[in-house]
Amino acid sequence: MTDTTSMKHQTPLTSGDFTAADEPFALFEAWLNEAIKSEPNDPNAMALATVDPDGLPDVRMVLMKGFDTEGFVFYSHIASQKGRELAANPKAALLFHWKSLRRQVRIRGNVTPVTDAEADAYFATRPKQAQIGAWASKQSQELESRFAFEQAIAKVAAKHVIGEVPRPPGWSGWRITPSRIEFWHDRPFRLHDRIEFRRDAAGQPWSKTRMYP
Repeated sequence: MTDTTSMKHQTPLTSGDFTAADEPFALFEAWLNEAIKSEPNDPNAMALATVDPDGLPDVRMVLMKGFDTEGFVFYSHIASQKGRELAANPKAALLFHWKSLRRQVRIRGNVTPVTDAEADAYFATRPKQAQIGAWASKQSQELESRFAFEQAIAKVAAKHVIGEVPRPPGWSGWRITPSRIEFWHDRPFRLHDRIEFRRDAAGQPWSKTRMYP
């Protein structure tokens, strides 16, 4: 393993003192916009953590496909492992890590399904091959071989040579409504800046606390 303890971390803040923010969503949007400019790919990638029926944590990377003051949205198969776990325990945690900016955002909250209209509208924006893949994939189930998957893709593609591909009934999205959002920024010698926003329920005012690193 490479010893990185002596690396210098001198990246300054680029948009003023973020700890002065009085609500989290505008700050998140500002940080995301900077990440879009600086990250080499997928600035909207986030780690999604759920728990299985035994309470064992599960985590995987997904892509955020929208956010506003109601929460953070992503899409996937309802019968996938994450979908089953969210159905049984509709709570989740998210983590955005923007290495180029030496920043991360941690989010915790309750999870609700998006509406059919929201899922339909987003699915319609996906490339056709991705739409076909959503039909062909039995996400999180055992797969005999890559060839078997390619055969399934070919069968779906043959049905939709012409015209639009509808959203599969087993494919939709979820919205994480945050109760906690923490912003972390790297500082030299591990003297990092952290602030956490908390609220008791959606629609309630946020409180802000500075945290020890």
